[in-house]
Amino acid sequence: MVSREQKRGVLHEKLQILRSVTHSHAGDKMSIIADASSYIKDLKQKIAKLNQEIASAQHANVCKPLVSVEVLEKGFLINVFMDKSSPGLLASILEAFDEIGLTVLEARATCAGSFRLEAVGEEEDEGLIDAHAVEQAVVQATKNCPSN
Repeated sequence: MVSREQKRGVLHEKLQILRSVTHSHAGDKMSIIADASSYIKDLKQKIAKLNQEIASAQHANVCKPLVSVEVLEKGFLINVFMDKSSPGLLASILEAFDEIGLTVLEARATCAGSFRLEAVGEEEDEGLIDAHAVEQAVVQATKNCPSN
């Protein structure tokens, strides 16, 4: 059986550990417990804020398209991927190709759940378009899409 003094000693040790973990300068046990409670409340607020930041960062990444443009002998190979699909996205990208003078020779698109496009495009007037311009046109088209 544990004596009353041993219980007090164990309680005192635990309060000292709690005091050091919570960076409390309190002397009596009620103040140490109050400081610990406040410390826990602050930690919960920090966790909630971090969770919000993580969620918004994940949302930003979900909406951001992955675009790669490879220069071919005559034209470009364009690959577009987004985690989500939205109505009008394909039409928006094809309109952007038309606006910069890129004729689509071949294309494969998937819009079920995520969005994928692989297209081969050829310049109407050779030498006027570079890969970066094609990439920027696609990124802008995804931003301008009515559902995004």
